[in-house]
Amino acid sequence: MPTILLFIIGIALFIWSIIIYNRLVTLKNQSEAAWSDISVQLKRRHDLIPKLVEVVQQYAHYEESVLSRITALRSEGQKISQVIHTDRGKAGQLEQSLEAHIKQIIVLAEDYPDLKASQHFIELQTELSHIEDTLQHARRFYNGAVRLFNTRIDSFPDLLIAKVFHYQAHAYFQLT
Repeated sequence: MPTILLFIIGIALFIWSIIIYNRLVTLKNQSEAAWSDISVQLKRRHDLIPKLVEVVQQYAHYEESVLSRITALRSEGQKISQVIHTDRGKAGQLEQSLEAHIKQIIVLAEDYPDLKASQHFIELQTELSHIEDTLQHARRFYNGAVRLFNTRIDSFPDLLIAKVFHYQAHAYFQLT
């Protein structure tokens, strides 16, 4: 009789382990998919930046330092966002810096009435605004998925399975 009871307990523990493992895999995959959504929006923003820089260069020739810094940050950002498993904290810092420089370009338009009135500049600014909104939604979804995943791998009894399979906490993606 004790052998049968031990066998039943063993089977129950095995099934419990499978359920927890599958839940962790689901949350991990949800987090990775959410990061992919962020990556897509960052790529859209990176693709828009050269057009924005080109339009501004036509009007503001002496603002070359701002424009060259944005181009350098864009290149760096593209390298980071191409690899899903990079340091997401570093990606967030880089994107924050890029965002600040993009805002400088928008502020530059205030000094150039012709640029500010340019239909192409207005279209790019509208598209950039839309991308930023979509990026904010993607970031919120990603951070929510990361919060669920991190909570699960830190909570008992799931942390037992998480440690066995070497699950690591995911970093949040922070932007202003």
